[in-house]
Amino acid sequence: MLKPLIRRSVHRGQRRSSERGFTMALVTVALVAIIGMAALSIDIGTLYQAKAEAQRAADTAALAGARVISLSGITADPTGNSDGTWAAVCGGSTNLATLTAQAVAEQNTIAGVTPAATSINVTYSAGTSTTANADCSQLSGSEFAINPVVNVTVTQANLPIFFARVFSLIGANYSGSSVTATASAEAYNPSNSGNGAPVPTPVSPRCVKPWIIPNSDPLNLGVSKFVDPTSGSIVSAGADTGSSTVGETFSLSADCTLGASGCNPPSPNNPPQYNTSSNTEEYIPAEIAGTPGAVPSCATGDLYQEAIGGCDQSTVYACGVQLGTAIDLTDYNPGGGSGDTSTAVQCLIHGSSAGTGQDSLVMNGFVPAFPLQIQAGSGSALVKASLVSTGNTITSSTSIATIPIANFTGGLQLTPGSSVTIVGFLQVFINSVDPTTGNVSVTVLNVSGCGDLSTGTPDFGSSPVPIRLITPP
Repeated sequence: MLKPLIRRSVHRGQRRSSERGFTMALVTVALVAIIGMAALSIDIGTLYQAKAEAQRAADTAALAGARVISLSGITADPTGNSDGTWAAVCGGSTNLATLTAQAVAEQNTIAGVTPAATSINVTYSAGTSTTANADCSQLSGSEFAINPVVNVTVTQANLPIFFARVFSLIGANYSGSSVTATASAEAYNPSNSGNGAPVPTPVSPRCVKPWIIPNSDPLNLGVSKFVDPTSGSIVSAGADTGSSTVGETFSLSADCTLGASGCNPPSPNNPPQYNTSSNTEEYIPAEIAGTPGAVPSCATGDLYQEAIGGCDQSTVYACGVQLGTAIDLTDYNPGGGSGDTSTAVQCLIHGSSAGTGQDSLVMNGFVPAFPLQIQAGSGSALVKASLVSTGNTITSSTSIATIPIANFTGGLQLTPGSSVTIVGFLQVFINSVDPTTGNVSVTVLNVSGCGDLSTGTPDFGSSPVPIRLITPP
């Protein structure tokens, strides 16, 4: 009998029995690694999310602080570091810009927790300078007034981190279970704060109101100018001094025959000017290009009303461009009573003849208090959205308006389609409008100039003193 070609080993079962459970051990080790990686991914994701939230808090806080500085008139006040006006705005931890930046940062949450005031650090610097100070009045006036910068650092500690502590994989950007974010925002006034140098880069703000006023400052009985028509520098620089443009109050009056159809100037050869007898700054309507946006339902009578009550983003007010902006005398009635101006302004400021619902400036007796602050009225969109209460200080208001300043030359023939040269802008707060005459009472918040020597591409924004983040990515 032949032997079988394949013989079964009698030891095979014993060898396989020694390999039992090896797969389970590999799976167990793999599960530990997978669970550990998943846990670390959750922790690292939490840290990245917290870092992004901290950055958002720092960004919004820096922009809010820069907004306060823009509205305060500091950029038109090159001597404020020595006369005390800057200190009232950003002179330390208890002043308006710092407190506003901290309050805005605290409106954000980081990993579900509101940052404490002690973890929000606010400092100020000038332009590209690396020197920062918690008190802006300690900085150079010739630099900070031109290009003030607000720096905000937000730190949040005790984040809900668990697994990363065990594996010790927190990177150098995090301190234990903390995240830190820094942001810088600047305000830019092209007028060089009265230093007399030609403006290298003009501004082209949006949402400008169609009231072209002459370059004639009511100060000194209207003899002085708002800005130098050549260089764009501010003539009466400063703030809260009684002899500066910022803080002064006057009325805007249409240089048109009251009640007439369209705007009919009393004298076509006599451009608008400051009227000393009535303390009014005369204006001429601007020609509106395209269709204004964000128009409320109470200001839709015509394009002129829409440009006042809403936001005119289509008309370009070409600052510094010779004869770059057209006037319009044909279609609009800026006069009183049911005129376009009074109707649209009441809509814009949520007001009435009794001033119901509109925002207001904080007053010191009969004059605006410095630093200039705005209180929310019941008609404010912020109040209606329950973001603030009536009477709270705010930095955003529909009563803030931008008005173009034109270089009207002597003997200019005011006819439909005439063009003028815009040499600067006023940023004003609208106090009220007279329903009978249509005159608009305003207080100057800031002034910027460009003159007719500007070169380069304009900086665009919603303000004549635009703000922007400059934090490196």
